[in-house]
Amino acid sequence: MNSHNADSNLDALWLPFTANRQFRDSPRMLVSAKGMYYRDDKGREVLDGCAGLWCVNAGHGQPRIVEAVQKAVATLDFAPAFQMGHPLAFQAADRIARLAPNPLNHVFFCNSGSEAGDTALKIAIAYHRLRGEGTRTRLIGRERAYHGVGFGGISVGGISGNRKLYGSLLTGVDHLPHTLDLRRNAFSRGLPEHGAELADDLERIVALHDASNIAAVIVEPLAGSTGVLPAPKGYLKRLREICTRHGIVLIFDEVITGFGRLGASFAAEKYGVVPDIMTVAKGITNGTIPMGANIVSDEIFNAFMQGPREAIDLPHGYTYSAHPIACAAAIATLDTYAEEHLFERAAALSPYFEEAAHSLRDAPHVVDIRNEGLVAGIELAPRNARTTRAFEVFERAFHEGLLLRYTGDILAISPPLIIEKNEIDRIFETIRRILKTID
Repeated sequence: MNSHNADSNLDALWLPFTANRQFRDSPRMLVSAKGMYYRDDKGREVLDGCAGLWCVNAGHGQPRIVEAVQKAVATLDFAPAFQMGHPLAFQAADRIARLAPNPLNHVFFCNSGSEAGDTALKIAIAYHRLRGEGTRTRLIGRERAYHGVGFGGISVGGISGNRKLYGSLLTGVDHLPHTLDLRRNAFSRGLPEHGAELADDLERIVALHDASNIAAVIVEPLAGSTGVLPAPKGYLKRLREICTRHGIVLIFDEVITGFGRLGASFAAEKYGVVPDIMTVAKGITNGTIPMGANIVSDEIFNAFMQGPREAIDLPHGYTYSAHPIACAAAIATLDTYAEEHLFERAAALSPYFEEAAHSLRDAPHVVDIRNEGLVAGIELAPRNARTTRAFEVFERAFHEGLLLRYTGDILAISPPLIIEKNEIDRIFETIRRILKTID
């Protein structure tokens, strides 16, 4: 252990999804945040180009949310969710259900997108069993998908780096092909023109296993963590039609796309395609307090509301489901979105953001640019080195006062919805300048 580590005890913390040894050599420490900016331990302002981790949609330190959390912790610090309730839980659920498209009218709370993903898979399998179709247990995910880090989520997920260390995972899982097609869709603006037919691969899987054995299909309307892959035009509609035809539950993972990221409450609203279950998290509390949820259709919910009235209808849940402080944060967050018209603001800013992102088309090493709403992916050419260009841009940008995300050779930009045009310019000008300096 070097002297810096000894002084700061950096070895005590094992950071998630991090090259811990590299981090300890050159720590990146954030100590405060306000609006669009973090401040690091050297006193430097850092423009938040990725809304924390795709979650701080309303910007940092929103007074309404801060006040709500402070009041909640002083009033009701904890309440059990098993056989008990508290008013904020019902208020939060009602507010979320009102945002969702019909017939998604019922909310089951958890604590993260990972928990929401695993919960959705369990609900789908149980739903079929309650309907007398207990053979429907097979789950269908998609290549390059991210549905959290539980065993269910990484099983239906399709990012190899998240799967390879953990053995065989869940059995009875298949994967649709991913939708990235650089040959036909490179530098698409918004939804790609080509690729709706990729949804038809679900028919092949149905023919292989028979629909009577398939419980659910889970997809991200826009795959974020894998490098920003918007669904091609017509793709989600085609998936919906196939699932409906074969009685398969369709789950949208809206952990990233929910709460304004695409300029609407949810991707389901924006694209006019309604799933049977939506998983949400991140922007649900503006990242202030951990929270996730499943938003479930009337049909699925009602299938569980049978049998003896005193019987537990869903034997599933978490100690911190509907935590009072998280519920207070969620209500205040939804109030903030509404009063500041942030979803509408995101939609209005999207064309400017798109132009700024695609201004990098002629920048060194750029092989593709993908965007939708206030999210963009900049794909860089690979190189024969252990350090990707994207990581090098990420690291240099931080030292220049800009926080980005990277995955493999891809930079991801997803700023808070309060971003101003000059800050959008700064993000992409900084990326261009750095790209000019790396090999």
